[in-house]
Formats: sequence, C-alpha cells, structure tokens
Amino acid sequence: MNEDKSTRYQRLQRRVSLASLTWSVGLLAALSWSGGAVTLRHAIDGVAGTARPTVTVALYVALLMLLHEVGAFAAGFYGGFVLERRYGLSTQTARSWFTDQVKSFGLGWLLATLAAAIVHWTIRASPNWWWLLSGGIFTLLFAVLASLAPIVLLPLFYTITPLSKDDLRGRLLKLADRAGARVLGAYEWGLGDKSRKANAALTGLGATRRILVSDTMLAAYTDDEIEVVLAHELAHHVHGDIWKGLLFDSVLIVAGFFVAAQTLRSLGPRFGIAGVADVAGLPLLALAAGAVSLLMLPVAYAMSRSHERRADRFALELTRNPAAFISAMRRLGQQNLAEDQPSKLVEWLFYSHPPLSERIAAAQAFRR
Repeated sequence: MNEDKSTRYQRLQRRVSLASLTWSVGLLAALSWSGGAVTLRHAIDGVAGTARPTVTVALYVALLMLLHEVGAFAAGFYGGFVLERRYGLSTQTARSWFTDQVKSFGLGWLLATLAAAIVHWTIRASPNWWWLLSGGIFTLLFAVLASLAPIVLLPLFYTITPLSKDDLRGRLLKLADRAGARVLGAYEWGLGDKSRKANAALTGLGATRRILVSDTMLAAYTDDEIEVVLAHELAHHVHGDIWKGLLFDSVLIVAGFFVAAQTLRSLGPRFGIAGVADVAGLPLLALAAGAVSLLMLPVAYAMSRSHERRADRFALELTRNPAAFISAMRRLGQQNLAEDQPSKLVEWLFYSHPPLSERIAAAQAFRR
C-alpha cells in the first residue's frame, strides 16, 4: 500500500481506537454475561460492609475502571505515546505521559463515580422514570462542565497564561466583538511542552468563555492565519453549535438510559442482578447506553461536519481573507498530520470535520 505519512498515521490511530473500543465492549459484555459483575459486587460488599450506597458505588466504579485500564493500557500507550513519538508529533517524556494518565484516571473516576451515584439515586427515587430524571440532571451537569472546563480542568494538564502579544490579543478581541461573541480574554495555551501540534479554541460558556491559542501556533503562524482560525471557532458560539451539541448529547443520554432500563429489567435477572438498583448492573447499563451512542455516532459526525462547513464559511465572510484561511489549513494539515482525502467510508465513520481538501476547495471557490 502506497500511503503518505499522514494517511498511515491516521490509519494506525484508527486501529488503536477500534482496539480500545473492542476491549471496552468485550469487558462489559463478559462481566455481564459471565456473572463477573455480581462477583465484583460481592467483593465490594465484603470490603464496604454496611457502608452507605455511595461508598459501595464509588468502590465498584474504581474496581471496574481498574479492570478496564489493565486491558486498555497497552493500546493507550501505543496510540498516545509510541505513535506520537514515532511520527514526530510528541515532545512529551514517558514520565510526563504517565503523570497525565494518572491525572486522567483520577478525574475520570471522580466523574464516573458522580455519574453512577446520580443514576443509583434516581433509580431509588423513581424506579420507573429514573432514566428520564437522570437524563435531565446529566444535561445540567454537561453545561456546568462546559463552563468550568477552561478554568478548572484544562489547567490540570496545560499551562494557561495571558497572551503576551499585545497587537494580536487586541486584534482577536476586536474580532470577537465584530462576531458578537463576548469573551473574557485571550490566552496562550502551553501545548508545546507535550506536542508539536498546533491548535486554537474558544472554550467555556458565558462568563468563562475565553480565546486560547497554542504556543506552537503562535510560533509558526502569521497573525492573519491565527485570526481566520479563531474566526472559525467564534462561529460555533455565534451559531449556538455548542448548545446544539449539548442538546443532541442529552437526547442520546436519555435514549441510552431508556434502553438501559429496559435491558436491566429484561436481562438483569438472568445474570443474577438483583433489580435495577443493584450496583452489579453497572456494566450492563453502560453497555446498553453506550450501544445507543455508538450507533448514533455517524449521525453526530454528520451534524458536526455540517457545523464545521458553516463555521468555515462564517470565518471567510468575517475576515474576507481566503488566502490566510487556505495557508492556515495547509499548515495545520502538515503540522498535525491530517489526512487530506480519506475515503467516504472513513469520513462517515470517523470524521467530525470535513476533509482538508474539501475545506481548501471551498475557500478557493469563495476567493473566486
């Protein structure tokens, strides 16, 4: 197979993603079907005794996540460290990578425990309608997390400092004003300590919304190129794409919980699960709810690609600088090893953004 570097890199990363997904689904299915989920619950009961249900849930989630990490670690290390180093995209040491994994695991455990505790509380409060109640609570939590991410979560992994280039900062803030998107400020995102990739974003909601430009982008891109990339990001907030995504995710969660509720009622007794409130039902619940999200992933990607095309058009109309857009896209493609022309099947299954060649062609048509 005659592949260029970016195509080969993306193909290998897709294989890693599929391997990780296979392990996750296989583990949850095996625990449910074999009775392993009930065995885990017995082990937790032996440790927790008569502790409060929240303690039992927290311990069960931790044990389940540790079991998952045992099988997922190899794929994660290969895709997140080995491939990134092999293709010249990572500047991170092994120690730094491991530290980030520990942080991610701890944060993931806290969020997963909170999610599981909410689900079990709603099950006890309303056994028949817990799936709808949980979906509503999760919708609110997603909005809170989206607001807090730039000021609480992101600094756990990256250095965030005020943008020191005064001219560029003023230019980006004026651009946000022209677009009608109020922002808190413009900041430098310390991506270079871990990666050679470049990126820019508009993160947060409402009072926490801020512009982020990676140090790797500041070092290699012109102000015109950075401006047009930020114009694209501004479009998502102007068009309400963030809220539309949250709404879509909320609908998926409610649908997933509904399917999980029916699955627990029909299959739970066969697997030794003592009712929908039994913590041993968590693997089956996650499997059923996750299946809904997985099946709807192509729809989510199609919606995302539509939003991205509209954001590209908005950036071109706001800046009137298609030349900078084209050069920025080409530079980002080379620097981040983006695949130029993936197959239609790959695009349908894996791509949240239009292919690079399509985005450049649209900008060239705009210029003409």
